[in-house]
Amino acid sequence: MIVMKNVYKKYPNGVVAANGINIEIDPGEFVYVVGPSGAGKSTFIKMMYREETSTSGEIVINGVNLANLRNSQVPFLRRQIGVVFQDFKLLPKLNVYENVAFALEVIEESPKTIRKKVNDVLALVGLAQKSRMFPDELSGGEQQRVSIARSIVNSPKVVIADEPTGNLDPDTSWEIMRIFEQINARGTTIVMATHNREIVNTRRHRVIVVEGGLITRDEYEGEYSYES
Repeated sequence: MIVMKNVYKKYPNGVVAANGINIEIDPGEFVYVVGPSGAGKSTFIKMMYREETSTSGEIVINGVNLANLRNSQVPFLRRQIGVVFQDFKLLPKLNVYENVAFALEVIEESPKTIRKKVNDVLALVGLAQKSRMFPDELSGGEQQRVSIARSIVNSPKVVIADEPTGNLDPDTSWEIMRIFEQINARGTTIVMATHNREIVNTRRHRVIVVEGGLITRDEYEGEYSYES
């Protein structure tokens, strides 16, 4: 599903954010990516959806080698990968329904298919009754649920979440986690970067620790403590 082999990433300023990463993530896994700020965690995540490119090495997502991917092919890759951001990235002039539908309109799905898929995912994330509201009328947690709905409306095999609870209060964070676990239970692979120790240590899944551009731990059990 996701394979990285000898992946290096060196930025023009000399910072090495990936220093020979080797990892495999199987279909249907739920994986936390943790580590201190500046350790290479965000780069690790961004390389998976081609926001960043590796300097060398091999990254394969759903059988596609990203090293061989032309820029014009990146939108097609991202149709197979849902991405959820800390700051939601919703379109402010579109309502909830339209924000989610937009991901289907760009690939020219039929209006009938769009209606069904959008209504289904809004029901899943608990926003069926708020489909006509605009982002500025929603709480932070509700905006994140819209973002999640948008990320899964194409039925991607992988969802990558970059600090999805970072701007949310604790109760809302747990609600968001329950939604991600529902999505995972349907067979979708989840890769989530997070600083939230309580979530990592309470909702147990595989944990990959990134420090200094390296994977220093990769385990399914144990308490995790690291400097933010």
